[in-house]
Amino acid sequence: MSALPPFATSMVGSWPRPQRLVDAVRRKAPNLRAVQDEAVLAALAAQEEAGLDVVTDGEQRRDNFYSFLCERVEGLKLMTLAELLDYVEDKAGFETMLRALDVPAFAIRNPTAVGKLRASKSLVLDDFLFLRRHTTRPIKVTLPGPYLVARSAWVKGLSEGPYPTRELLADDIVKLLRAEIVELVKAGADVIQLDEPVLTELVFAGKSATRTFMCAALAAASNPEMELEFAVDLINRVFDGIEGPLTAMHVCRGNWSRDETVLLGGSYDALVPHFARMKPRQFVLEYATPRAGTAAALAGLPHDRMLGLGAVNPRTAELEDVDAVVRRAREFVEVLGPDRIHLNPDCGFATFADRPMASESVARGKLGVLVEAARRLRAG
Repeated sequence: MSALPPFATSMVGSWPRPQRLVDAVRRKAPNLRAVQDEAVLAALAAQEEAGLDVVTDGEQRRDNFYSFLCERVEGLKLMTLAELLDYVEDKAGFETMLRALDVPAFAIRNPTAVGKLRASKSLVLDDFLFLRRHTTRPIKVTLPGPYLVARSAWVKGLSEGPYPTRELLADDIVKLLRAEIVELVKAGADVIQLDEPVLTELVFAGKSATRTFMCAALAAASNPEMELEFAVDLINRVFDGIEGPLTAMHVCRGNWSRDETVLLGGSYDALVPHFARMKPRQFVLEYATPRAGTAAALAGLPHDRMLGLGAVNPRTAELEDVDAVVRRAREFVEVLGPDRIHLNPDCGFATFADRPMASESVARGKLGVLVEAARRLRAG
């Protein structure tokens, strides 16, 4: 892994997709690959111009942060929430979740296991190799985490044929992710990040109780502690023995709406003891929103674990004040020290291709805030 400076800056993953790309995907345009390549290079240019220390491909080849697996893994079928409603036992609760999400049931699509999983092509390796050919900067690669995929993809009535239990599906998900990560390590990826957003649902909830995070709540058990143990086991199995790159895990509180009242709120206190038993070396967490709590919650992290500090909010149009970001970061320096902190937005700028949380101009401005804050923190 390339040496990274204190307060290294990066995105969490996604960048707003240009309208030309969104249209090309909808039309299944014959030149889609070329349009995707162009969009990736534009996202890369924005990050390099801003001065980010670590870059991503902006997830320009993905409809969202996990549905893209259906294009690359046999046995997964993309289904809308409207289609899945027939298979949900608690239909009233599911409809309540949809209302809280403020998103039409036909607009969100869920990767659903309907057959045995087998990778038909690389999950993200080819995307990494393309980016590597066009930049000398350290590269972050993002993958949906094993708990997220197992929880969303196993649907009773649809998945029981190939996978009688969610645990059996999870075993194959772990194998797929590990195989991909091994190849990424060989190829020289600098940061490998798993996205596990739904962990927050297990310890605190918003208006829709325990089923708030998009569709990825279909197969959750009723016991949060059992779910957390399951998640710890899966994440550790994926990263077991992986050396070289910085291994990371992103956990947020939802990034589908600008309405903060429908998103999850609560401190990371209840998750930190579980983080302490996980193998990722960095935890990429939201802290630009007051819903996240204080720096004190992270005092229980092992001393060899790092923080990707969410320092700007991708859901607001206003640019953060650099001095305020610096002051906020120094609160975490008091708890963790300066060498354990990187800076990033709370979440991606465009969880969904057709529902970006920020315009490109706003996203560029927020990256500039991060880079200037890092400069001042290093100088201090």
